[in-house]
Parts: sequence; C-alpha cells; structure tokens
Amino acid sequence: ITLLPAGHILGSAMALIECEGESLLYTGDFKLNASLAAEACQPVTADTLIMETTFGKPRYRFPPAGETMEKIIQYCRRALKKGETPVLLAYSLGKSQELLQGLKDTNLPIIVHPRSDEMNEVYRECGKTFPRYGLIRDRRVDGKILICPPTAKLPVSVSSEDRLKKVVISGWAVDRSCKYRAKADAAFPLSDHSDFDELVAFVKKVNPKRVHTLHGFATDFAWVLRDLGFNAQALSEPEQMTLALPGALDVEAA
Repeated sequence: ITLLPAGHILGSAMALIECEGESLLYTGDFKLNASLAAEACQPVTADTLIMETTFGKPRYRFPPAGETMEKIIQYCRRALKKGETPVLLAYSLGKSQELLQGLKDTNLPIIVHPRSDEMNEVYRECGKTFPRYGLIRDRRVDGKILICPPTAKLPVSVSSEDRLKKVVISGWAVDRSCKYRAKADAAFPLSDHSDFDELVAFVKKVNPKRVHTLHGFATDFAWVLRDLGFNAQALSEPEQMTLALPGALDVEAA
C-alpha cells in the first residue's frame, strides 16, 4: 500500500494498493490543483478507482479561487468600514489556512478561533507561514475579521455586543440558496474539494478500467462517467437504470 498526497498538508490522502498485477486507487477528499495552503494531489494510473464525488454535478463549477478570494477581501473591507464584524465560517483544517494565506498581504486585522489556531501550528511545522493574527477570547472583536469554524460557539460578549456578519466559505455557495439555508449574510464558493471539472479531469488522469463513486452526488457522477465511456457505478447509493439523452450533459467527452 502506497500513500499519496491528496492536495492537503493534513487530513485526506490517496492510497494505492497493488496486488498480483492489479492496482486500486482509493481517495478521500482531494483537490486536484494546488491552492494557497496546500500542494496539488498526485494521481497515478490504476485499474480500479474508488473516489469521493462531493461536487459530482455539472453545476458545481467553481470560479477561479483568486477571484473569489478578492471578493471576500472586498466584502470584509466594506463590512469593517461600516463598523461591522465579518465572521468567515470556515473549517479549522484546510479552509481556515486558505483564508489566512489569501488575507496575507491585505494588512487587515484578523482574529481566529482557538481550534483553527491549533491546526495552524501543525501547518507551521510543515513550513507554512501566516499573517499576524490574534486569538478570540472573551473580548470584543469589532474592527477585525474573525475566522471561525461553522459549528463553533462564539463567546457571549462577542455575539451580543458586536455587529456580526456571518459569511459562509464553501463550495456549496455555488447554490444561491446556500446563505439562506445557513442563515448567513453572504456566501462565497471557496472550497478545498475538487469541483465537477476537476473530478472529471482526475478520472481521465487515472484512466481506470472501473470506477466506484462515494459521497455527495455519487450516482450522478457515475452516470456522467458512463456517458464518457467509463465503467462506473456508485458504491454509496442505489442506482436505477438511466437512459442517456443527447446533449443532456454539459461535459466535454474528449
């Protein structure tokens, strides 16, 4: 068994298993291309591919990360100018570090949640650097950007005394309903998962004889792959027989 980088310094990896002339590549969550906080994953050819397909529908195509980050920065500047506190809701592993790297040259004041700071320490051990920031304690955060895990509770003094603007940072922000479902003020599609096009490109790089899809839109993505000529089935969901219609998918077969 060989472990391969999956586009994260920490967390998910890809496992290549070789036995008796056959090979199987298994992925957790992965990012095909490099990001500000993580290296690119390294796909290899394999006979069988078992892969995560979180954003396995054609509508989940992310805009360039640089453009999205610039929009986040502009939103934060406007909020701070109005005396509001932008709270960027981002997972403590992966997304928080991506935001910190994106805010690195802005000179904006930043405070992070202790859970995110714990992950930052491990990133530093791996050679990553971050802009100066403070830690959220039982104190006011007005005039600063707060990076916080989505499920973390803010101190009472923060949530009751400051004008918070909750901002979802997620690939799901491609859906216009995302910010309403999350009861947030804004949402931006920045993700450390591969989008639809990256998932397709990943399969083409691996060039497997058979593909099994897991998580997210596993059935939908298996159908996409079959339309492209791959032998693909969903593992995590039951599949019904489908009838392909010409032009039904907005995906390049070449």
